[in-house]
Amino acid sequence: MTIEAPSSQTRPNSTRPAIAAILGISAGATAFLFWLIYVHPAAGSSDQFAFLPALNALLNGLSATALLIGYTFIRAHRDQTNRIRAHRAAMITAFGFSTLFLVSYILHHALHGDVRYPAHAALRGFYLSLLASHIVLAVVALPLVLVTFFFSLSGRIPQHRKVARWTFPLWLYVSVTGVVTWAMLRLAQG
Repeated sequence: MTIEAPSSQTRPNSTRPAIAAILGISAGATAFLFWLIYVHPAAGSSDQFAFLPALNALLNGLSATALLIGYTFIRAHRDQTNRIRAHRAAMITAFGFSTLFLVSYILHHALHGDVRYPAHAALRGFYLSLLASHIVLAVVALPLVLVTFFFSLSGRIPQHRKVARWTFPLWLYVSVTGVVTWAMLRLAQG
């Protein structure tokens, strides 16, 4: 007697609970961040942990760098096993930098609250447009990053590739614009 693996037609879709959990966690994290930034009063002085915005920009820049390295590895025309390992390592590194960024970002906003671009500063309209796109796409990128990792780590490579085509440019954009908005704010504040 042989036991056959269930066909894709008879196998239940096991990704739905995981994706629902990822969406729930992403929605909860987003709601928490909006509450923290726009509702919760700042707890610390402006001098306390003043290095956090620069650290956030550095972590965003490192995440963008790791993303580009990972993309380069997966597109390389060489030994498939090594390039997949290198790609995975780079993407896990990017995820690690983004996670550290998120922790640092939460700490900064818990201590300092929202930092506003000076009303009289040059390029304010451009800054606000860039910041708005950064925020909206960060909200979209969070669940996409988690779903992309879920598909990869669970061996669902065809689904991983489909989602990663959207995740990569969004995640890269959010990482790069995080650095750009920090630099613009820093220059505007003098």
